[in-house]
Amino acid sequence: MFVILMLIFVLQTIWLYIKELAGKDLDIIVVAKFLFYFTPKLIPLVLPLTILLASIMVFGSFAENYEFAAMKSTGISLQRSMAGLSIFIVVLGITTFFFSNNVIPWAEINSYNLRKNIAKLKPAMAIAEGQFNEVMDYNIKVANKHGDRGQFLDSVVMHKKTGNGIGNYTTIISKTGELIGNEDSDVLKFILYDGYFYDDSPPKDPKERLRHPMTKSFFKKYTINIDLSGLNQGDLEEKNISDKYNMLNISDLNYTIDSLEIALDNEYSEFATSLYNRSNLPVLNVGVNTKKDTVFNGDVLSLFSNRKKVQLLDMAINATKSSMQIVEIKDKHFLDKSIWLNKHIIALHEKLALGFACIILFFVGAPLGALIRKGGIGLPMVIAILLFLTYHFIGIFAKNSAKDGSLNPVFAAWFSTLIMLPLGIYLTKRATADRGLFEFDHITEPLKKLVSSKIVKSKGDSETQSAELKLEPEVKKTFIALYRNYKSISRITIIFYGFGLISLILFFVFRNNKLPEFAEISIQLSVISWIVYVIYFFQERWAMSKILNLIQTKLFIQGVIPTLLSLVFYPVVYYFRRNKLKDVLPES
Repeated sequence: MFVILMLIFVLQTIWLYIKELAGKDLDIIVVAKFLFYFTPKLIPLVLPLTILLASIMVFGSFAENYEFAAMKSTGISLQRSMAGLSIFIVVLGITTFFFSNNVIPWAEINSYNLRKNIAKLKPAMAIAEGQFNEVMDYNIKVANKHGDRGQFLDSVVMHKKTGNGIGNYTTIISKTGELIGNEDSDVLKFILYDGYFYDDSPPKDPKERLRHPMTKSFFKKYTINIDLSGLNQGDLEEKNISDKYNMLNISDLNYTIDSLEIALDNEYSEFATSLYNRSNLPVLNVGVNTKKDTVFNGDVLSLFSNRKKVQLLDMAINATKSSMQIVEIKDKHFLDKSIWLNKHIIALHEKLALGFACIILFFVGAPLGALIRKGGIGLPMVIAILLFLTYHFIGIFAKNSAKDGSLNPVFAAWFSTLIMLPLGIYLTKRATADRGLFEFDHITEPLKKLVSSKIVKSKGDSETQSAELKLEPEVKKTFIALYRNYKSISRITIIFYGFGLISLILFFVFRNNKLPEFAEISIQLSVISWIVYVIYFFQERWAMSKILNLIQTKLFIQGVIPTLLSLVFYPVVYYFRRNKLKDVLPES
């Protein structure tokens, strides 16, 4: 199962990075290295899902084949049957911690640097279509490549980078071009036809910069030679980046977190001191001789002349605006620093939480399999995927919230695991007591009383009618038409209830993941769905009342509170009402 899931995720990885691998003349060894380095990073996804799915399948198969019944007849409890596997899972969790602490950072370093070096050494067979390609000092984009070797280019756009890296001031645009290169040469030649050359490089003289000079020229043919010798001297095995948070083990993360916290505290202190000094409070009373025991209750500005008042107010307004601008800039800077620090904290605790997640998901899957009593790939696969997606997405939402400080980063790393812990305890207790997965009697019984009552005869007979009502032929035709109308309206009602609920959930999902456009669409769909649902809800009650008046039977309680409860819990009302109708109405 682990191998199958790993292959699925590896194929997904190939699809995700196909743009970086395809069309770059990479040999099979480089591609194999890329996949080999990327595979360990999939373990935090594949291993918990494997444990959850395997435990559901194994224990579900035991229950389906009455193996647990045989074990209980010999005095073997569920906990005893789980004991051996529990020890194995604990050992696996400890092994997973060491794997995530040592192997995954090593794989992160190698995969990241390999991707970076591939981008440098194999620049998309020189140029790839429809995207900007960084080739030495130029960023190049072409709309089309054609010819037997793809040497002819259409709609060429080139930006030349500046040496100081401040900006790109030179732009070259041409209708067509030709790419000429030789395997034995380090020079890549671009011949451009029918284009324009733009240059708005700022002059060194500050006064000349205010004029915003720009050079524009037209050319019929323009040749650019790019020296690729610097690229070809690189090495795919070079590893010069190793300080990202997902490339560090626990000891390195502890050291880095401590350094980042100290640096952030120092920046806060320096910024506070800078703001204090900008307020001129330290030198406010310098050179001012004040008398003791004097009190002034008037307006301070009245002590100055009108000219001084204007100057003081102007200085105060300018100082306030300047300070506010500095605070806004620094706020963004401190937010970026906090996000970077929180990412390190999350990475540290994720290494610790992964092992515990494997153990907890086993204690979710094993009793769940014993309760559903179904083995194989079908139902266990569906349940395992739903549970794992819940676990995984809760973790993603928590980490996204923790990055900007909305949620404590330590709590965010453990949040999804802590959510699964009570579920594991609950399922284990129920499986041990040999009880059903869920028991809703304390909820369903009051609702049954709410949506149904005893069948009352129309002519005052105190006896209860039989389970099947006897209708006259003409009345039966009317009833069939009304019942079909009720069924169609009730289906539309339950569908729009589901649309409204799902759209509302998606609104919170998209909002928490900073997708405001999708969140706005979801909330609009939700509002529309709820409005339509409410309209059809009352139409459904009206259709039901016609049926009940026809057969002179009462199946739900009238009133404001029952109506509001039915409006909120409509799926439950829908289910019980349809079943009750099947019980009391003729088979036709």
